Amino acid sequence: MGRGPKETRTHIIEDLVVVRLKGVLTPAEEQLTKSVDGKELVKKMRSTLIDKARPLLYQVIGDITGTKILDLHTDISTESGERVFVFALKNILEKNLIRK
Repeated sequence: MGRGPKETRTHIIEDLVVVRLKGVLTPAEEQLTKSVDGKELVKKMRSTLIDKARPLLYQVIGDITGTKILDLHTDISTESGERVFVFALKNILEKNLIRK
């Protein structure tokens, strides 16, 4: 897309990896979201991009977590400019982490 989000947070909850990205909309997308049709266009375009990138996302998250990715759920808010990814994992990752 040419640039990344302004802020990213990741949380591991049992067998889920939740990624929250803030400030993901480009200036052009922000202009589009001023109309209902534009909001739908941004959501559809972003959804298509993620569908095309799904195999790569599965590989990257799988390599990082060391477990198979079962599914990916995502949505983007055209109001706040936030996007959330939820990766469902084959194994419970949380119990394998060392907490400090």
